[in-house]
Amino acid sequence: MRKIGPKGLRWLKMIHVFLVVLFFGGILSSVALNLHIDFTRYDEAYLGYKNIVTISDQIVRWGAIGTLLVGFTYGFFTNWGFFKHRWVGVKFILYIIQTVVGIFIVDELMMENMELLEMQKEAALSNPEFIQNHLIRQYAVYFQIAVTIFIFIISFLRPWKKKKV
Repeated sequence: MRKIGPKGLRWLKMIHVFLVVLFFGGILSSVALNLHIDFTRYDEAYLGYKNIVTISDQIVRWGAIGTLLVGFTYGFFTNWGFFKHRWVGVKFILYIIQTVVGIFIVDELMMENMELLEMQKEAALSNPEFIQNHLIRQYAVYFQIAVTIFIFIISFLRPWKKKKV
């Protein structure tokens, strides 16, 4: 399989950084927005959730999909591979876990709560299911943030290198 040259690698790195900024920036934006929602007021809670859904759909999702595609490109079309270096493999596995958490926990609970807000209006805010979904979603987002920071650290420190004897 043909490998990407040095110029292509620079472009790939720029695209990768841009997509990670979209992904992580979107997550942080939705957290900041969520922390300032007054859940005693329906209109504010509904609008806040609506904006969080928009951030998720239009920013986080594109960053996540793009980052995953760039990861595959690095794995298949560069000398980095997927598991040639342990730190690259750890990053890739953590990103897959993080993406699964985002799709099957964060997004799912967000959409369930959006439906509850649309169907039950003000009553949704005191619904135990809504409250539980919201708390679990928040903890899952904090998990995503922690994993992303750990991935950044791994990217810069590149631990677990083979030592030269």
